[in-house]
Amino acid sequence: MMIKAMESIQNIYGNIDIYLFDQLMKGTYANCQRILDAGCGSGKNIEFFLRSGCDVYAIDNNPDAIESVKQLALSLSRQSLKNHFLIGDVALMPFKENFFDLVISSAVLHFANNQQHFETMLSAMWKVLRKGGFLFVRLASDIGIESLVQPIGNGRYILPDESERFLVNQDMLLKLTKTLGGVLHEPIKTTNVQNLRCMTTWCVQKL
Repeated sequence: MMIKAMESIQNIYGNIDIYLFDQLMKGTYANCQRILDAGCGSGKNIEFFLRSGCDVYAIDNNPDAIESVKQLALSLSRQSLKNHFLIGDVALMPFKENFFDLVISSAVLHFANNQQHFETMLSAMWKVLRKGGFLFVRLASDIGIESLVQPIGNGRYILPDESERFLVNQDMLLKLTKTLGGVLHEPIKTTNVQNLRCMTTWCVQKL
């Protein structure tokens, strides 16, 4: 019985980010119909929304990723695909302002080249989000490993796992929430992976 139950969950949600899954289980996005995955990769975080008949959009600078998402959408949804899945830069969002109910950004913002690049990408995501809409972000931070990361300039650091990332901290995220004109609808949560890296979940609603 347990195996069948697990297979059923897998069939419905795919390989969705566990913290995005958490928000779905809480019903946070129950009224979100128009969804954008900004930096979608292979589309693992939009499979559920496609299955549910939501109006799903995605953007990524990798043509192969967008092709994968198109094929996924064709297999799961009957929606029109015109202008829904685009090759492009998140910092230069080609969508209308105040257009989406939910914008997903998973493992994207920590690839920013510097503070300005980070803020440009974030601002682009925020502009296309409608008032009352939700921004779901997962990104690398120094929360809990502050003494273990090595700064290399421009807001970027070498992590203990030897990767290079633009890192945020809790104070920065709280200030950004206020500056954007949003409110946390979930406390900031951070997962520490054996002191090698930390991934933080930042959930904001646009006021």
